[in-house]
Amino acid sequence: MELVDVTVYYLEMLDPSQRIPPAPRDDLTVLHAQAPSVPYYRFLYDSVGKDYNWLSRRKLSDEELAAILHDPLNEVHVLHVDGSPAGFAELDRRQPEEIELVQFGLMLDFIGQGLGKWFLQWTIDKVWGYDPRRFWLHTCTLDHAVALPTYKKAGFVQFKEETIRREL
Repeated sequence: MELVDVTVYYLEMLDPSQRIPPAPRDDLTVLHAQAPSVPYYRFLYDSVGKDYNWLSRRKLSDEELAAILHDPLNEVHVLHVDGSPAGFAELDRRQPEEIELVQFGLMLDFIGQGLGKWFLQWTIDKVWGYDPRRFWLHTCTLDHAVALPTYKKAGFVQFKEETIRREL
């Protein structure tokens, strides 16, 4: 097992962002995958996160993951381009008055088309419809190079930074 130093950035949004990017194309749909199956979720998770060493959900047993996915306060929203899955956003609403963006990203074939900015704003709008006190996330140096600047451009403000050692 290889260990690496990783810088983790914690960001939050305390008021809705007003930035409304135009849809980069006409064939975009976001579907709420209510209680998705474990294999479908693992497909999304691995398709988006494999190049960025996402591990947290891979370490969970199918039973542990199913318990999270079937909680009505955990939401998985899947971006589709012309009917095909292109990425997903996972929202954790289990803490009162705050929502965490647990996972967010696009599949490799859909990066670089302006979809991420649009889907992030769609996600922000969805979250503020719940009227939370706080919307937050964390990203790290293993994530896509534009993740941190994209979150900041969308209105998130960094409130913490730490360096950890973790496995790849």
